[in-house]
Amino acid sequence: MAARSAPSCHLRLEWVYGYRGHQCRNNLYYTAAKEIVYFVAGVGVVYSPREHRQKFYRGHSDDIISLALHPERVLVATGQVGKEPYICVWDSYTVQTVSVLKDVHTHGIACLAFDLDGQRLVSVGLDSKNAVCVWDWKRGRMLSMAPGHTDRIFDISWDLYQPNKLVSCGVKHIKFWSLCGNALTPKRGVFGKTGDLQTILCLACARDELTYSGALNGDIYVWKGINLIRTIQGAHTAGIFSMNACEEGFATGGRDGCIRLWDLTFKPITVIDLRETEQGYKGLSVRSVCWRGDHILVGTQDSEIFEIVVHERNKPFLIMQGHCEGELWALAVHPTKPLAVTGSDDRSVRIWSLVDHALIARCNMEEPIRCAAVNVDGIHLALGMKDGSFTVLRVRDMTEVVHIKDRKEAIHELKYSPDGTYLAVGCNDSSVDIYGVAQRYKKVGECAGSLSFITHLDWSSDSRYLQTNDGSGRRLLYRMPGGKEVTSKEEIKAVHWASWTCVSGLEVNGIWPKYSDTNDINSVDGNYVGQVLVTADDYGVVKLFRYPCLRKGAKFRKYIGHSAHVTNVRWSHDYQWVISIGGADHSVFQWKFIPERKLKDALHIAPQESLAESNSDESDSDLSDVPELDSEIEQETQLTYHRQVYKEDLPQLKEQCKEKQKSATSKRRERAPGNSIRLHFIHGYRGYDCRSNLFYTQIGEIVYHVAAVGVIYNRQQNTQRFYLGHDDDILCLAIHPLKDYVATGQVGRDPSIHVWDTETVKPLSILKGYHQYGVCAVDFSADGKRLASVGIDDSHTVVLWDWKKGEKLSVARGSKDKIFVVKMNPYVPDKLITAGIKHMKFWRRAGGGLIGRKGYIGTLGKNDTMMCAVYGWTEEMAFSGTSTGDVCIWRDIFLVKTVKAHDGPVFSMHALEKGFVTGGKDGVVALWDDSFERCLKTYAIKRADLAPGSKGLLLEDNPSIRAISLGHGHILVGTKNGEILEVDKSGPITLLVQGHMEGEVWGLATHPYLPICATVSDDKTLRIWDLSPSHCMLAVRKLKKGGRCCCFSPDGKALAVGLNDGSFLMANADTLEDLVSFHHRKDIISDIQFSPGSGKYLAVASHDNFIDIYNVVSSKRVGICKGATSYITHIDWDTRGKLLQVNTGAKEQLFFEAPRGKKQTIPSVEVEKISWASWTSVLGLCCEGIWPIIGEVTDVTASCLTSDKMVLATGDDLGFVKLFRYPAKGKFAKFKKYVAHSTHVTNVRWTYDDSMLVTLGGADMSLMVWTNEMESYREKKSCDSEESDIDSEEDGGYDSDVTRENEISYTIRALSTNIRPMLGIKPHLQQKEPSVDERQGVVRGSRPPVSRAPPQPEKLQSNNVGKKKRPIEDLVLELAFGYRGRDCRNNVHYLNDGDDIIYHTASVGILHNVATGTQSFYQEHNDDILCLTVNQHPKFINIVATGQVGDSADMSATAPSVHIWDAVNKQTLSILRCSHSKGVCSVSFSATGKLLLSVGLDPEHTITIWRWQEGARIACRAGHNQRIFVAEFRPDSDTQFVSVGIKHVKFWTLAGRALLSKKGLLSTLEDARMQTMLAVAFGANNLTFTGTISGDVCVWKDHILCRVVARAHNGPVFTMYTTLRDGLIVTGGKERPSKEGGAVKLWDQELRRCRAFRLETGQGTDCVRSVCRGKGKILVGTRNAEIIEVGEKNAACNILVNGHVDGPIWGLATHPSRDFFLSAAEDGTVRLWDIADKMLNKVNLGHAARTVCYSPEGDMVAIGMKNGEFIILLVSSLKIWGKKRDRRCAIHDIRFSPDSRYLAVGSSENSVDFYDLTLGPTLNRISYCKDIPSFVIQMDFSADSRHLQVSSGCYKRHVYEVPSGKHLVDHAAIDRITWATWTSIMGDEVMGIWSRHAEKADVTCACVSHSGISLVTGDDFGMVKLYDFPCPEKFAKHKRFLGHSPHVTNIRFTSGDRHVVSAGGDDCSLFVWKCVHMPH
Repeated sequence: MAARSAPSCHLRLEWVYGYRGHQCRNNLYYTAAKEIVYFVAGVGVVYSPREHRQKFYRGHSDDIISLALHPERVLVATGQVGKEPYICVWDSYTVQTVSVLKDVHTHGIACLAFDLDGQRLVSVGLDSKNAVCVWDWKRGRMLSMAPGHTDRIFDISWDLYQPNKLVSCGVKHIKFWSLCGNALTPKRGVFGKTGDLQTILCLACARDELTYSGALNGDIYVWKGINLIRTIQGAHTAGIFSMNACEEGFATGGRDGCIRLWDLTFKPITVIDLRETEQGYKGLSVRSVCWRGDHILVGTQDSEIFEIVVHERNKPFLIMQGHCEGELWALAVHPTKPLAVTGSDDRSVRIWSLVDHALIARCNMEEPIRCAAVNVDGIHLALGMKDGSFTVLRVRDMTEVVHIKDRKEAIHELKYSPDGTYLAVGCNDSSVDIYGVAQRYKKVGECAGSLSFITHLDWSSDSRYLQTNDGSGRRLLYRMPGGKEVTSKEEIKAVHWASWTCVSGLEVNGIWPKYSDTNDINSVDGNYVGQVLVTADDYGVVKLFRYPCLRKGAKFRKYIGHSAHVTNVRWSHDYQWVISIGGADHSVFQWKFIPERKLKDALHIAPQESLAESNSDESDSDLSDVPELDSEIEQETQLTYHRQVYKEDLPQLKEQCKEKQKSATSKRRERAPGNSIRLHFIHGYRGYDCRSNLFYTQIGEIVYHVAAVGVIYNRQQNTQRFYLGHDDDILCLAIHPLKDYVATGQVGRDPSIHVWDTETVKPLSILKGYHQYGVCAVDFSADGKRLASVGIDDSHTVVLWDWKKGEKLSVARGSKDKIFVVKMNPYVPDKLITAGIKHMKFWRRAGGGLIGRKGYIGTLGKNDTMMCAVYGWTEEMAFSGTSTGDVCIWRDIFLVKTVKAHDGPVFSMHALEKGFVTGGKDGVVALWDDSFERCLKTYAIKRADLAPGSKGLLLEDNPSIRAISLGHGHILVGTKNGEILEVDKSGPITLLVQGHMEGEVWGLATHPYLPICATVSDDKTLRIWDLSPSHCMLAVRKLKKGGRCCCFSPDGKALAVGLNDGSFLMANADTLEDLVSFHHRKDIISDIQFSPGSGKYLAVASHDNFIDIYNVVSSKRVGICKGATSYITHIDWDTRGKLLQVNTGAKEQLFFEAPRGKKQTIPSVEVEKISWASWTSVLGLCCEGIWPIIGEVTDVTASCLTSDKMVLATGDDLGFVKLFRYPAKGKFAKFKKYVAHSTHVTNVRWTYDDSMLVTLGGADMSLMVWTNEMESYREKKSCDSEESDIDSEEDGGYDSDVTRENEISYTIRALSTNIRPMLGIKPHLQQKEPSVDERQGVVRGSRPPVSRAPPQPEKLQSNNVGKKKRPIEDLVLELAFGYRGRDCRNNVHYLNDGDDIIYHTASVGILHNVATGTQSFYQEHNDDILCLTVNQHPKFINIVATGQVGDSADMSATAPSVHIWDAVNKQTLSILRCSHSKGVCSVSFSATGKLLLSVGLDPEHTITIWRWQEGARIACRAGHNQRIFVAEFRPDSDTQFVSVGIKHVKFWTLAGRALLSKKGLLSTLEDARMQTMLAVAFGANNLTFTGTISGDVCVWKDHILCRVVARAHNGPVFTMYTTLRDGLIVTGGKERPSKEGGAVKLWDQELRRCRAFRLETGQGTDCVRSVCRGKGKILVGTRNAEIIEVGEKNAACNILVNGHVDGPIWGLATHPSRDFFLSAAEDGTVRLWDIADKMLNKVNLGHAARTVCYSPEGDMVAIGMKNGEFIILLVSSLKIWGKKRDRRCAIHDIRFSPDSRYLAVGSSENSVDFYDLTLGPTLNRISYCKDIPSFVIQMDFSADSRHLQVSSGCYKRHVYEVPSGKHLVDHAAIDRITWATWTSIMGDEVMGIWSRHAEKADVTCACVSHSGISLVTGDDFGMVKLYDFPCPEKFAKHKRFLGHSPHVTNIRFTSGDRHVVSAGGDDCSLFVWKCVHMPH
């Protein structure tokens, strides 16, 4: 028996030798107390050099690899490796955990850094993306996360001089990060020409945006901003591993063993070469350095720590050393002195003093060492080597005695015999050699019995025997010294062993777990004196067992600290210490042994050390002395709450099944019935597996739960109210300390906890996301702000919440076994206890984690199962009730005493002001005094004590009590049998509510003429219930077996009951006494029905596949119906009592004739005509529609038809009750559905007058009564039913604009592809053709110094000759012509009282001044903006939010994001990276302005709510499966908002972190159908207006449609605006202008009257996309890219902004001398723009235009069209001078020659046509260029009009003569041409404009400045780039300018190079950039 319990002694970690220098850096610091903090293995060490003392932090479960020191130098953060690694922040003074950060990283945490004030911590993971994560570490909350880099990151640091900036570095990169909102945005450091791109190992930030970094080659790189400005060459001769900044400057340490000190400007101060000092050695490499004042700490690769005093820098102190590389296996202890010897693969052997904690000798050998032994006299030390040799040294001076090599494989174990004469040497080649010590180690014997490598050896006390263990786990004995094997059992038993280090053998059987045959225990050592055994294993655990330890699976104490495998463990010679060594962590741990007698004192000294969870844990196997679990508890632990189908899975299942139903629903589906039902009363209470779930509310009502319903019961009126927010079983309930709110937790895949108000029955907050399968316990804190919950996942996770915010504060794994209860400490909100199976834990919060300590039982009690727990009258005291009937009293974590309280488990406890009340399985309620010393009073729950007012009957005396609560002078008691009782203090007991007991309930029958029903259940009872207002159980009778069905006879006198053993009985319906019973079948009787009328026959259906028909009067069986192939499920009689309809489990519908039982076949058409007495069938045509789409997963189990044959009610396996219109023909009929039952609904029945529906829940054992509300009655109040599964097939209406907006696909810039169908090899990849000179062998650079040849001509004619040419150094966006109205809405707003307007185009936000027309821009978006909104709250004036397109939601820079910015100074206030993949299509601020709502374009159309200032995401949920167009907060709310979209309007509430939605209900209005909704506005009293695609506006009250404003517009209502100051509403739609109508209307607050405004735009149709109302003005944005201001008084229109309607804008031409330019676009217009002002004119051409060009004098304009035609206009009169169509395909470019003589027309027919303009407007073609290989892109004339260069679609440039069209191929001739303009993207001169990243995308356009020295390009990514011209080198340097959407189609310089104009493809916008010239 004793061997099975853990030993009562203990180990305490006293010293760790070593320091982790390998693979880690920057992990050694001085704390504020001048102690040194570092880590080794899995332990954080705080070492005090003054006192030579170590403290340990042991909160990690695996190797620590990173460490950061808080700026105040007391707190330390450490990160570990592992599958689920976490970060601990701990106090270096107390070594207690302050915070745990977890659940984000995988693999490990590579680097950590605190920011300047220590509030935030940044961490970098070891995962493939090297995730960077920023934490608010005190709250344990992650603030932001982003992928770090594709390769390893080595160091990260906060910039201590700029807020929200970080720098990280690593393999071949350095990145500069900025944190804004929740977005971490990196910029890569530019190495440029200053230094080579290489790996950066460490960094430090300094003032003025300077960053110093140490590189792999030993240089220091200095960065300013993101650019490398200088390098300090040769700072070290090899990689710089560590850099440390302090007040005096910087210290760096490198692989070259040098420390260098630098001043604050990084000028060298001094250098210390550690290799040159006394302790130095070759190959010393510095991994960590810390400089404080005059001390420097240095950590090396080889696990040493040096301390250097700056003044005596050549004398470093070695303050810590340890083994380094390779594994550490050898360990021996000195036989007489407190010394330990270790030897390692690093070839060193070291001797440690256990008293002084120091290394006293070290000697380096030739080979790696694997084992060691010291002879008995302590003189010789033997070392076994990896190469098969062994060496003997003298201990005193480490000189060699002998070196012998007899073997080839490693020596794994050697031992001296106790008499010192022999040395046994065990080798990996399975042999043991025996050597004689005195004979200079001559070999005297060999043991060769093993077949595997030798692992352990032990000598007998008399040195005559040797035992061995080998790798196969065999134990063998040999006689010494000869080596003969001993087999006789008797002889073996008689041997006494001198030591025991073997892992197999009788004495150590118990160290192996039961059922295990692994060899993961590496070492053991027995302490005979203390009778304990210590073991070391592969999991880093050191364990203590009792010795001897005979039975498998013995109990132990375990100690964690080593990280990976512990290779060896030994007791010191006097058993004072245990030494353990770690293989991979190279560390030596010294543990102090504390025997049993000293344990008591030790406990009170340092409870943390002795009892922190990691130190000592009871082992895993079961204790044999634990009593058998109580039957009830055992039953409960076996319950599983897993579901085949969770409610959360239903939407996906439906989607999967929708495909199948597409065909089926072509028929018009049946409408849902007009009736609805409302839950009225529930008989039942969940007591059988829940505890403490019954409470009084503030006003004395009673709150509890059953099935999926929270019930509030009013005992005065006997009525119930219901909380129906859950969709599956509720498992636990807790009440707020103020008794007004309740928290309930449910079953689910991701189960939720609802906190709700018992008065309003509305949810306040919904918490989810951290549990699995279900929540089994919840508890509020004493201040009511926090909530603790426990899940039923495998590790029973414990979560602490701030429930109002819906935030998880902390989370931890609870226990492997079930936890029954969680209780929060009423005095300290950060503490809590959990109790459960063999489990009592005391927790405290640490940041995002919880630290748990097991209750310490000591000798007082047994490790028992706790069923309940409460806190006492101080924060230290706690009480728990056990499964054996005791109450345990705890102080802090120690068990003080136990008191016997009940027979059997104590299930419930409740603390009072002056005492306690307990309830147990024995059915007794006991009142106790405040210290559990006296029991003051007991109440036994007995039938005799039931008061007359009871609502039912007690089934048995002393039912097991599950819940107790006090209040209002009574004790409230809940029992396992589902009863709720109220016990008066004086003794009488009132029964209030009851239900069936455990077991499924199936049988249900309603009385033929009374409001009563009967139920029968597997709990072996038959019960009669009153459904009238008294709501009580009238009678109950116990049966010998459980039953599944029952039925009243037609006269109501008899009741037939079918039982589970195949028998059935008939009972008197009043007295429930037996009339008659039969037993003809073996299997369950599943249905039983009397024939109608006189009830002559009784049909009895069974699972034996038969139906028996009995004559009731004669009590004889008269017929048997045979022919069913499966069990019978339902039977119904026809009204004549002649025909039976039968359903079977094989889904057969059969008919039998009564009374003989002959089978009939009846065609389905006839079945409908038969009049049935009852309908409970679920098969057949009449109810085809009741089967859901996901019929494979769920069964419809029951149905019942009303007596007027109008409504069919059904129940199914998912717990839904549904109402259908009867007959439900056609598949998937529409219905109303109700959730209240949790799992399957087993039966439904209407009462005799259809006034009520009664439903039974199978597993929830509840009987629910619903009232039937007829259509007329319903108008008064809405019913809360959910509508059908399938959205109606009626289309929501059609409109081209809506369809385009819905179907548009947004690509991000980075993925854009080329806009032109180019073919061929890109220019920078083409092989260069040799020039003429090169072909002739002339080397290009070899011209004679004074050339006789004429000078090379200029590449480009420059027209500002005479001026000094000044290159352009920058472009600044000055104007943007364009507005995104075609597919975005509600995106034009007033700012600053109407002086400015704000809108967007492409990726810029534009602030446009109405008076002056000047613009300023927000340019921080890196992709197209899709939505914009303005914060209306006065506190946030001019704050704008914009949402953009993005890629996947991976939090990287291309992820979709929302920017919140100040419109005036354009400062970014917050960036929110969202999980909306694809993009953000709608944003809205809440009433207080603090919350922001965003909607995504992802397939789920997620809706997210943000606290935008902190960048915190509060809530997120899928919105709808089709596009949502707009979602807006109600203007007066922070929690209510409405979303509208394709056939969708939803009303949302934010509850905590959860989003709850209600679909808009149309059912109240006749013929209302769900249309596509486009816009939303709000009125007072919860009115909502939505604009529809048909032009109607729907008016909603709450979520119910109350009226429709028909034809508010003739076309779709795209936009609505609610004016906050007066409530007036503006709507905008799509209309043809008419006299009375207008596309903009202003309405009163209720949308009853309106005034229309016409927009005088001259368009055929006005389509308004955005409206906004200011002071007396309405701002309108149209689909045609106009922004118009309309006066309210005079209706005058003023166009503020113009733009092209449709893109791309292909044509662009700048006037030769004035600041005008022309644009031509796909919308069929050519527009003339003035840079100073705005659009001057536009010409409608009627066809899409592709190109436009000014003549050299600027008097003519040529326009090329998409249909192949071209037109020449005169500028002065805009008259057509001439037009011609010679081609059928698009004209791509058109050019006048510089002498105005020729016109060149290039087309996509691969040709250029020449026209002679001097011949007049007839425009006859004079010639054309042949053999152009692809379509023409751009053309340029030479300055002398004699040549034309053409760039074509195959990435080639061609030169032709003009006007002959002859192809010129002579390179030399081409090189000499001077061009008039250059717009070509091909050619050697512009080779440098092609970028590396252009696989899919191209450079699309280019233009060289008039000065001939600058070049701008536009590309498919939407970038404008500025180069120097010419740029023949590949990948030339450039500046890039963002703003356009993908595809810049054209670009031009204006005259005098003052501006650049760029034209956009996708964005239909024109950008004007101001050129900034370099100063002279």
